[in-house]
Amino acid sequence: MPRQPSTQPTNPAASRADGSQDAIQLLTDDHRAVQKLFDAFEKAEKDDLDAKTTLVRRACEELTVHAMIEEELLYPAAQEALDEDDRPDVEEAYVEHFLVKVLIDKFTKLKAGDKGFDATFKVLTEMVSHHIEEEESDLFPKLRSSGADLDALGKKLMKRKEQLEAKIPKDAGDNTMRLH
Repeated sequence: MPRQPSTQPTNPAASRADGSQDAIQLLTDDHRAVQKLFDAFEKAEKDDLDAKTTLVRRACEELTVHAMIEEELLYPAAQEALDEDDRPDVEEAYVEHFLVKVLIDKFTKLKAGDKGFDATFKVLTEMVSHHIEEEESDLFPKLRSSGADLDALGKKLMKRKEQLEAKIPKDAGDNTMRLH
């Protein structure tokens, strides 16, 4: 008997009709957003300090919120859903987050134009890009095949993300420390 065409989206992580996303799609969208900020920083003129300041501030805010929702909700869910052999991936992700937070903290003192500002952001970009690659090629597929309820987790992640983003003042300056 021939297979009937599926009425489901070909990408199980696609946005739903109600606008909700599963956890993996939500986090992947966050990854794309921060990568756009990294690309814009790289394309910014060397002496465009205002643009660099804004891009670094936004990237730090995005990364802080993203790390918090992963640590509070995703990683505990992954540790529960994954086999013991796959849990070291989660432990490594926690360590990578710690190192990213150390670099983000440097931007409370470094200002665009300061010695080390561009280099620190480049290292941050490289670390985050590596982290994204590992999550998307290893952790996320394992989590998707684990049977975890990614739709429910996506709703929790979105709710927490909205709460954290509401705490970010819309004025100028790096406000990532106010989230904690």
